[in-house]
Amino acid sequence: MRPFHYEHAADRAGALRAGGAEGVHYLAGGTTLVDLMKLDVMRPTTLVDINALAREHGEILAEPQRLRLGALARMSDVADNPSVRRDYPVIAESLYLAASQQLRNMASLGGNVLQRTRCNYFRDVSWSACNKRNPGSGCQALESPNRKLAVLGVSGQCIANYPGDFAVALAALSATVDIEGPGGRRVIPFEDLHRLPGDTPHIETNLKPGELITGFSVPAGPWTRRSLYLKIRDRQSYEFAIASAAVALDLDGGVVREARIGLGGVAAKPWRSPEAEAQLRGKPLTEDTARAAADAAFANAVTRGELKFKPELGRRTLVRALLQARTMEV
Repeated sequence: MRPFHYEHAADRAGALRAGGAEGVHYLAGGTTLVDLMKLDVMRPTTLVDINALAREHGEILAEPQRLRLGALARMSDVADNPSVRRDYPVIAESLYLAASQQLRNMASLGGNVLQRTRCNYFRDVSWSACNKRNPGSGCQALESPNRKLAVLGVSGQCIANYPGDFAVALAALSATVDIEGPGGRRVIPFEDLHRLPGDTPHIETNLKPGELITGFSVPAGPWTRRSLYLKIRDRQSYEFAIASAAVALDLDGGVVREARIGLGGVAAKPWRSPEAEAQLRGKPLTEDTARAAADAAFANAVTRGELKFKPELGRRTLVRALLQARTMEV
């Protein structure tokens, strides 16, 4: 790990004053950032500790019209919150399945959604060809073992996948993000927070220099109680998804009035699938209609090398999640 300067921000104003310079990174739980510093992938010159902001941005508020989550709330607190577990189970499950208890106790929601890819060629600096780490150098994953990487939203410059779980649930539920920065406060749809790789895979989000995520809002709806997160992985203990699905349904009898679908482990960013949702609206939820929705979700999948299995695994994961959600008691 390279030398760095450490600062402690007593409040949001102090964090914003310190956070705008080049090489400055905010530090909360540090469960991703410190790992990448040890690997020499990230080389911040200054870390600004923002844990004191939990006093003003650590809330968990279940209101009639929305669920409000502060960016400094810890994953474990949100996953164990009775209101979240009852009314937004997809969020609780995505957090519970994301990490070990020790990591959930440390990690903040804001840091969790900003975690970076687990692509081996990004995380191992002995590989020189990584456009995400070294723009213009190429993408080693295109021609190398790559079974854990993405098939949706990829480009010829990068096929790294987004590794998180909680963000997939936020994308599915049309959440918004509160952001504070030198230019003031703004609110954006969660789906607009992360960028597709395109020709600039090293630019991963639409955050401006010095900006800080302060919270998330999830609209309440008749679909949030009938929701779940299904995660397929190589082992049952703490592991990243090979494929996952966040689904939320509003059913009238067996007919789908509304569906919200997010996909993880298969895409370059937290992935919402409006194509799959459109396939379900107004139709009975059967194995056939679930399969049609899954086919729509992966119609534009791009496979390279070892990734040829992934669209079918993703389709089966989504079908299973939809059929499980159908049987939930709400």
